[in-house]
Amino acid sequence: MTDTCVIVPTIREYECVREYVANAREHGHADRLFFLLVTEEFCDTDDMEAMLDDLGVEGAVFDGSDREDWYETNGMAEYGHVVPAASHAETSFGLLYMWAGDFEFGFFIDDDTLPHDTDYFGGHYDNLARSGEVTEVSSPERWVNVLYENVEEHGLYPRGYPYAAMAADEEETTVTLDGGEVVASQGLWTNVPDLDAVRILMDGDLEGLAQTRTTADDYEDDFLVAEGDYTTVCSMNLAFRRRVVPAFYQLPMDDNEWDVGRFDDIWSGVFLKRAADAAGDKVLTGSPLCEHNKAPRPTFDDLNNEVPALELNEHVWEVADAVEVGASGPEAATYRATFEALAEAFAEGDFDEWTNGDFLNFVGEHMRDWLAALDALDESARATAEVAADD
Repeated sequence: MTDTCVIVPTIREYECVREYVANAREHGHADRLFFLLVTEEFCDTDDMEAMLDDLGVEGAVFDGSDREDWYETNGMAEYGHVVPAASHAETSFGLLYMWAGDFEFGFFIDDDTLPHDTDYFGGHYDNLARSGEVTEVSSPERWVNVLYENVEEHGLYPRGYPYAAMAADEEETTVTLDGGEVVASQGLWTNVPDLDAVRILMDGDLEGLAQTRTTADDYEDDFLVAEGDYTTVCSMNLAFRRRVVPAFYQLPMDDNEWDVGRFDDIWSGVFLKRAADAAGDKVLTGSPLCEHNKAPRPTFDDLNNEVPALELNEHVWEVADAVEVGASGPEAATYRATFEALAEAFAEGDFDEWTNGDFLNFVGEHMRDWLAALDALDESARATAEVAADD
């Protein structure tokens, strides 16, 4: 039974899918998986489709024109702008496709990664079903470094981690999960760590990579981040439950007048953590690991994308944290209700004190449209079902 949508944004190394399919077959998960390749018209979509056929797996390939047709067919053409053009945030199309389909689980996999020689998909499925004792991490700064376990050795902080929180000392406790609370499983990475441009430059690398690399020895136990604390969420290696989709919009980057990029998954991760806390759910970080083989590119190109929003990144979590949710009964703590409250705060907020503060209003307006797009998909599905019933 196919119950999982594997979303792979790709313009280069789509052949990575072969390794993930092989891993799934080895461990008995291939029949559960639908591979959705999100790409561009300048890429060889015919070759991508031929690869899926050759692998004998369910899947589809969508370039820009394919996505426009899909929006029209599914009654949400007026909201197609929520998925930016030629941006990693096109992963949001995968969320829309998943929402419109009969998928209970979603995976984000970047095309410059490969699975380790472990049960990759089974590891994520097990994490989402995790019960029993698990480590929970917090810090006085209310931010947890996903690389904290060996930070004294490598000194790394991931992309999106606020600079003001870098002095944090993580504190560990043990908590017990009943099962079913974990809504997102964030796997980490070996080889090239996920760093921002400033930290890459400080590590002495001009090719967008890092001189300091990570290995499996840098990671110990899987861990939760305590309620009320935040962490970076990278969509490179991630599994999640369907119910988080309304609050997991990958935010509009690159295709905007401020030239802001590279914070789509970071800020969406902040919102996911806020919504999960409100719902009493958990985000688990650690295994399964992937090998991150990032292609070289000028570090200064990434820096130019990040600089317009570096100050905003110090404060986005504070805005989200201040939003009141769950005050009007159980329904107020749903993922949709929390995200609706967050959208209102960002769309209507006054952020003029920060450089490019009006970009946050732009984000908030798109968050509102994201929920409207999901509503349009729901309405289209209802109309289709009614027609089928009449027949």
